[in-house]
Amino acid sequence: MSVQAYEERASGWLGFAAIVMFAVGFFRFISAIAYFANSHRINNLTGGLFGGQNWAWGLWDLLIAAAAIFAGSSILSGGGFGRVVGYIWAVLMIVQGFTIIGFAPWYGTISIAIATLVIYALASNPRPTTRGTMTPT
Repeated sequence: MSVQAYEERASGWLGFAAIVMFAVGFFRFISAIAYFANSHRINNLTGGLFGGQNWAWGLWDLLIAAAAIFAGSSILSGGGFGRVVGYIWAVLMIVQGFTIIGFAPWYGTISIAIATLVIYALASNPRPTTRGTMTPT
């Protein structure tokens, strides 16, 4: 029985998921700034929390951006908690995609597709990679 040292390579899907989360996070951060710039004051909540209230959409985008950037950086550093946040982020993106698909069909569809790919990327490599482990052969 011999012992070989080898280095496992990280899956390309995890890199894809992290890069997508960074891209969406930075886009959502810019979108939140635009929503905050267009909201002058809170004056009418008759349409619900998100009904015509740009500040609420800005807050939503800011939370999505923070979760995406945190999850992306944690995944790149090999953290397991980033995977959990990545799953939660992707599920929230799918739910939001279905809620806005009637108003913006292309945006909703692309949002659902990208979030589905992120879930696949996270699920296809369920364990963190280890470097330089010794295994018997």
